[in-house]
Amino acid sequence: MVDYLLPNERVRHNRGIFHGGGRLLGEARARVKSLRRRQGLTLEELAGSSGVSRAMLSKVERGEKNPTLVVAAKVAEGLGVGLSELLGTEERREVVVVARERRQIMRDPETGFERQLLSPPFAGRGVEFVRNVVPEGATSGRFPPHRRGVEEYVVVEKGRLLAVLGGEERVLEEGDALYFEADVPHRFDNAGEGECSYYLVIVSKGT
Repeated sequence: MVDYLLPNERVRHNRGIFHGGGRLLGEARARVKSLRRRQGLTLEELAGSSGVSRAMLSKVERGEKNPTLVVAAKVAEGLGVGLSELLGTEERREVVVVARERRQIMRDPETGFERQLLSPPFAGRGVEFVRNVVPEGATSGRFPPHRRGVEEYVVVEKGRLLAVLGGEERVLEEGDALYFEADVPHRFDNAGEGECSYYLVIVSKGT
């Protein structure tokens, strides 16, 4: 499961505790179904394009199952949208301040991997700005390939990060930056002692 964290509210869902996540989770589930239907996809077709089973997708849409962050990323990729668009809102303004205490945070309780959305969750803007935190000895999990043309930029804020990009591995120290074409499976491991954090910018060309 993934924890969605926002301030000022605390609700319990299944085995996890979500701070401010009840409303957000409901919106995310509704958006999976809405985006699927808008694109004229059946559950079977979305299962085929995302690699997530029909049974899992059905449970997510009915609110019976809360997917891991990696599963959510696969669903987003199958729908051809960004993860933030899938999990966020569609509020549109030209100038938006995302206050630190109002960041949308997603945490995988199985690994402790945390994803903090720094950019507004605008649909169709083609850019996501994220801060990720990987506990000692943990991993982001293996993310599916994005469609061709999607690029990712990484800057290590703290710690030591191992980037596994398809069949290649790169070790990044604090302050190091990395660019890669994200149409390959990829994951990020904490390769040092203590917590590792890094900034990630995802750019989708042609959007």
